[in-house]
Amino acid sequence: MDTADLGLPVEVPSTALFTDQYELTMVQAALRAGTADRRSVFEVFTRRLPEGRRYGVVGGTGRVLDAVENFRFDDAVLGFLREMRIVDGPTLRWLADYRFSGDIWGYPEGEVYFPGSPVLRVEGSFAQCVLLETVILSILNHDSAIAAAASRMSVAAGGRRLIEMGARRTHELSAVAAARAAYVGGFDSTSDLAAGFRYGIPTVGTSAHAFTLLHDSERDAFRAQVDSLGRGTTLLVDTYDVAEAVRTAVAVAGPELGAVRIDSGDLLLVAHRVRQQLDELGAYDTKIVVTSDLDEYAIASLAAAPVDAYGVGTQLVTGSGHPTCSMVYKLVARAGSADVAAPLRPVAKKSLGAKSSLGGRKWAARRLDEYGVAEAEVVSAGEVPADLVDRQLLTELVKGGEIVAREPLEAARERHAAARAGLPLSAIQLSRGEPVIPTECR
Repeated sequence: MDTADLGLPVEVPSTALFTDQYELTMVQAALRAGTADRRSVFEVFTRRLPEGRRYGVVGGTGRVLDAVENFRFDDAVLGFLREMRIVDGPTLRWLADYRFSGDIWGYPEGEVYFPGSPVLRVEGSFAQCVLLETVILSILNHDSAIAAAASRMSVAAGGRRLIEMGARRTHELSAVAAARAAYVGGFDSTSDLAAGFRYGIPTVGTSAHAFTLLHDSERDAFRAQVDSLGRGTTLLVDTYDVAEAVRTAVAVAGPELGAVRIDSGDLLLVAHRVRQQLDELGAYDTKIVVTSDLDEYAIASLAAAPVDAYGVGTQLVTGSGHPTCSMVYKLVARAGSADVAAPLRPVAKKSLGAKSSLGGRKWAARRLDEYGVAEAEVVSAGEVPADLVDRQLLTELVKGGEIVAREPLEAARERHAAARAGLPLSAIQLSRGEPVIPTECR
């Protein structure tokens, strides 16, 4: 992958086996039946938002583009498929030449979405498109869940800084993706160096309780840290006695001490006491950072506390109780032959339960009220009304197999802030409720 334009230092390996076996066996059967080359349209959407959530956040689009570009069956992968007898010889030969050459449209990363929103649309031959189902859903479901949790925490933080620090609470690779999605959702930095290395996210970190316990006294530990990292460092003050630690911290670093971190106890009460103590010691500019199993509700409860930054781990990287967005990847239209001129016909699964879907190649637009605030998500497979032409949400991401919409991560982060600001004010309420705007399917 050529990442020189964005300065990305790590290349993505082959993603061809980030898939379910039945994707390959469907290709084998379709090749044998002569239907593999039928022009097809797949769409990614969710039928509902996680319970109580007012909006979703599109996360992972950039990673999807990397995954599609690197979906290649090299000799080692083909050897595995041959040895395990996953597919037959003709299918192996077809896979050896696999390159996605279709088109992908989607909501740009950072945009908000609602039930039924066609978050991604993949067009090409059936065989080319169906192979991408699992890896696309894997990325979008995970990253969008983290981005949504991050967005809610960003709202709760009210402009105070947010640090992602959940690497030790999840898989080592998902930790990197989580840090990226959290940045899109509004976090300011991460403790995970791999995320900083891969995506250029600002990284932060100083010391843990183990560093204090290593030394013969808390003063010795603080002195060692200040001597090494400077007076602007952040000292952890709750290993023993908080009040004594704050006195020692200021005595060692002086009023230029950058920050103190509180990781336990009644954070609201302790933060007030620490702020008063710091001011009495003349450390007026010393910041207070709090950590300790925070989520959006805990952050909101500290709104009146003199806290300058929050460090969030477990609840963030697990989607704050909703680790997936339940997105699905469905065939919504297909041609009756491999002829490129053959018309597309809508197709849809019929179900007695809640798994039915709407057929047809769809567009989406966000209708605004007279004040410029979103009032509805309009989704349809018909003609786009004139008043919604300029409000369409899907953008071209891949054209003829070529990536056409790579962008810096900062662009997705800024887009999300703007998209969230364009929703009704009730979108930022943490109380449970229905999606903040309805989805109108025409």
